[in-house]
Amino acid sequence: MADIDVRKGMPPVKLSRAEFERRFLDQFVDPAFAPLQHELSAIVEAAWNAYDHSRKSPLTRKAGPGFSDPDYDLAIDWLNARAAITAAQARHDDPNEAMRILLINGSPRSEHTCPGEMSKTWRLVELARSVFVQEGFIVDLLDLSRQVSEYDKHIHPCKACVSTAMPLCHWPCSCYPNYSLGQTNDWMNEIYPLWVGAHGIMIVTPVHWYQTPTTLKAMIDRLVCADGGNPDPTSTHGKRAAEAKAIELAGWDYPKHLEGRHFAVVAHGDAVGAEGVRRSLCDWLTDMSLVGATRTAEVDGYIGYMEPYATSHQALDHDEAFQQQTQNAAQALANAIRLARAGTYQRPDDDIEDARSK
Repeated sequence: MADIDVRKGMPPVKLSRAEFERRFLDQFVDPAFAPLQHELSAIVEAAWNAYDHSRKSPLTRKAGPGFSDPDYDLAIDWLNARAAITAAQARHDDPNEAMRILLINGSPRSEHTCPGEMSKTWRLVELARSVFVQEGFIVDLLDLSRQVSEYDKHIHPCKACVSTAMPLCHWPCSCYPNYSLGQTNDWMNEIYPLWVGAHGIMIVTPVHWYQTPTTLKAMIDRLVCADGGNPDPTSTHGKRAAEAKAIELAGWDYPKHLEGRHFAVVAHGDAVGAEGVRRSLCDWLTDMSLVGATRTAEVDGYIGYMEPYATSHQALDHDEAFQQQTQNAAQALANAIRLARAGTYQRPDDDIEDARSK
């Protein structure tokens, strides 16, 4: 086995008390807070204390049975997220439960914030939803535009723990919330159970500069823990890099926590990039061992190609073919799930062991 080697050497990031206070109080510049300076001073003092002592997870309890170290203190936030995932998995596996779709709006555009208008993506999502509802599915609609239009709604960035060692990346993610750094209200603890409980996932997204929008990419990055993540944070005693490296080097099985769920993707643009976005999303989902619901369920195209943005909704009005393609993708996904639930769909590689599991 290779030597355990943990590299250090990046510059320090600890703030001074004065800089911390300046940044903390920036959120209270509204004159409405002016009469509350005494109260704010007390809050700053408490916040500085939490930051200075790095109290990431102030509310914990013993892990208990089922963990490698039952006496280790786990964050209550993480335990609650784990319980929600466990319940979602039980619903997913229960043949008596209704079939469930996770339908994702990948666009940040919303009439409730600066653009002042709904997105074309939202309209396509609604077309897909109508198909699933007609087919009798329960539809969980994940509208990622809420990150930019709803108060204090975040998907915090992935910290790339997996690149230190796979077992350091916990399932579900244990990086957030981090109360000492003010990294709270992380949406992913609500999103993970939606993925786990779904029999099928459909992503509808626009192209932003040849890529997926930031709102969608943030969720994609934070789903890395679903592909090989460690369901037992006590095995690494939180985020101890050396322990995680030792576990991985001793042999890690890279569990596929979302394996077997079917997917569909619709990517649309106005001039360039739609094919690349569709391909990258399908590659990502396939790498996580989800199953594409045929080529009909993988759509890319352009709405109002090289036409003014100001008339793009009218362009969608007239593009009945793209509307139909979106609904066809939804129908193909619904059909694949029905076959799988009936036991008449089988992956050709089901009994083939992966030669390079990662």
